[in-house]
Amino acid sequence: MLKLLQSQNPLLLLLLATVLEVSGDAIVRIALHEHAGAARIALWLAGAVLLAGYGTLLNLAPFEFGSVVGLYIATLFVVWQIINAAIFRTPPNFAIVVGGTLVVLGGLIITFWKPA
Repeated sequence: MLKLLQSQNPLLLLLLATVLEVSGDAIVRIALHEHAGAARIALWLAGAVLLAGYGTLLNLAPFEFGSVVGLYIATLFVVWQIINAAIFRTPPNFAIVVGGTLVVLGGLIITFWKPA
């Protein structure tokens, strides 16, 4: 599995890890707030599997996490807004768009600015 991960584009792995994390979190939120009984347990377990996949993928990916943390945070913000709008029907308000723009710009600066 490690060889397969090492042959992939690191940005693709970062995006996949982000989607797993945000989706897993969303499913756990749905399980806790919108369901009971067996449905709650099944959804919680599905969310836990996605979150475990996120942690595993991120820790097996062939990059130093510290070097891509800015890009990860920017990606996390964008993917979370997409999931939030699609699943919870909550589009970002103006403050989130402005703040999110700063998050994305900051993430890009952290990742790509290499001071001399």
